[in-house]
Amino acid sequence: MTVPRFYLTTAIDYANGDPHLGHALEKIGADVIARYKRAAGCDVHFMIGMDEHGQKVAQTAAAQGADPQAFTDEIAERFLATWAKLGISHDQFIRTTTPHHKAGVQALIRRIAERNPDDFYEQSYRGLYCVGCEAFKQPNDIEDGRCTLHPTRVLEEVEERNWFFRLSRYADFLRAHITANPGFVQPSSRRNEILGLLDQGLEDVSASRARLSWAVPFPLPLSTGETQGTYVWFDALPNYLTGTGFPDGDWETRWPAQLHVIGKDITRFHVVIWPAMLQAAGLPLPEQVWAHGFVQLGGERFSKSAGVKLDLHEAIDRFGADAFRYVLLREVPFDGDGNFSWERFEERYTADLANALGNLASRAVAMVEKYRDSVVPSVSVPAEEADDHEDIAAYHAALDGARGWLLHEGLSAVSRQVARANEYTAAMAPWQLAKDPNAAASLDVVLASLIRRLARISVQLAPYMPVRCADLWRTIGGPGDVHDVGVAQLAALDAGGWRVQKGAPLFPRPESTPATPAP
Repeated sequence: MTVPRFYLTTAIDYANGDPHLGHALEKIGADVIARYKRAAGCDVHFMIGMDEHGQKVAQTAAAQGADPQAFTDEIAERFLATWAKLGISHDQFIRTTTPHHKAGVQALIRRIAERNPDDFYEQSYRGLYCVGCEAFKQPNDIEDGRCTLHPTRVLEEVEERNWFFRLSRYADFLRAHITANPGFVQPSSRRNEILGLLDQGLEDVSASRARLSWAVPFPLPLSTGETQGTYVWFDALPNYLTGTGFPDGDWETRWPAQLHVIGKDITRFHVVIWPAMLQAAGLPLPEQVWAHGFVQLGGERFSKSAGVKLDLHEAIDRFGADAFRYVLLREVPFDGDGNFSWERFEERYTADLANALGNLASRAVAMVEKYRDSVVPSVSVPAEEADDHEDIAAYHAALDGARGWLLHEGLSAVSRQVARANEYTAAMAPWQLAKDPNAAASLDVVLASLIRRLARISVQLAPYMPVRCADLWRTIGGPGDVHDVGVAQLAALDAGGWRVQKGAPLFPRPESTPATPAP
C-alpha cells in the first residue's frame, strides 16, 4: 500500500527582527495540519525557515553594527528557540544563506533562461520601492505617499538597470490554471482577489537589483558585464523547491508541494510570480496555496514597523504553550482576520480549558478511581454518544483539506463534544448512582462513556495541544502515545480495562478565577 505523501511549507520568515504573533499563528496552524496529516497516515514533510537576504536585512544589520551573516545567524537561533518552545514539529528548517539554496536558486534561473530565453531581459526602471515589502509599489499600493502595508516607511525612488522577468507573458496561463483548479488558491476570497488582479493585467517584475551585495549573485551578467544581486523574491520563493534538494538527488520524489501556508499579504507572490517561474522552468506547480489572515490587536494588524506589537514569549508563558496554541486558533479563524487580547485570552482559557475540559477530566478520573478502583468498566456504548460522531465528522471536514483548512471549526467541533460530556455528567449524576447498589450497571456505563469521550477528545486535540493531550491520554490510561493513534480509529476507540491515574491539573485555573468544587 502506497502511503500518501504530504509536503507542507510555510512562508520563510524575514530575518530582520524577533518572531511575533503573526509568525506564531502561521507556524502553529501549519503544525496542526502536519500533525493531523501524520495521524491520518500520510508521509509528512513539514518545512519552515528563514529568508535572510535583501536590503532590509542588510540595513538592519548595519544599524546594529553587525555583519549580515552573523546577524542572521543570531536571528535564526531566536526563531528556532521560539518554535521549539511552541512545539512546532517541523522536519526541516531551511535558510536562504546556505550554499545549496544559493546554488538551487541560480540553477532555477538558468533553467528558465535556457528553456525560455526571452523571459529575462534587461531594462532601465524607475519606481517607488518599499524596503519593508522588498518590492516596487504600484499606485494602488500607495496611500498618502506611503506603502499601505508599511505606512511608517518612506518609499525610495529607485532608478537602475536590471534583469526583468516577463511575468506578463504568463497572465493567460495563470488565469486558466486558477479557473480550472479552484482549490489552487484558497480561501475563495483570496482566489477572487487574484483573478481581479489578473483582469487588470500583469506587469513584468525585476529579477535582479544593482548595488545589492547581501544577495544570491544573479547568474546572468548584464550586457555591460555587471553582475547584480538576485531580487529577494526570486531568492525566497524557490526555497520550497531547493528544500527538496533541487537540482540534485531525488528532489522529484517530494516536489510538488501539496500545500504552501502563507499570510494573505504575500498571496500575489505565491500564486502569480512563483507559479509563473515554475511554468517558465517547466516544473510542476504546488497543489494549493492557503492564505491565512492577520492577527489584530484592538482592530490593528500586528506590525513591528507601526508599533503595534505584543511580547510573544509573555503570551506563551501566561498559561503555557499548549494553551496559547489552543486560544490563538480558537480566536483567530484560519481563513480570515481575528483579534487577540489579554482579556479574551484569559476568558477563553478559563472557560474552555480550565473549567470545561480540565474539570471534565479531573472529575471523570476521580470517579473511576473512587468507584471502580481506577479500572474503566468494559460495557456497551450509550445512545447519548451518537451526537459525538457527527461532531467527529465535522472535525475531519475542518482539517482534512477537502473544504480548506478551517482549524477554528475543528476546535468548535471538539468544544461541542466537551460540552456534551459535561452535560451528560450533570444529567446522569454518577455520584448519586454510586449510592445505589442497584445502579451499578448504570454507573459502569456512565464512567466508561466519560473516559471513552475523553479518549476521543484527546486524540482530536493532540494536533493543537500536543503536550497536554499526551498528559491527558496517560491520565485516562490510554496505551502508548496519543500521537500514534490514527484519527481513523476515533469511532472504534474502546477504553474498557484502561487504568486511570490521577495527575496534576491539566489546566490550572487562574488565581482570579474561583474553583468549581468537584462532586
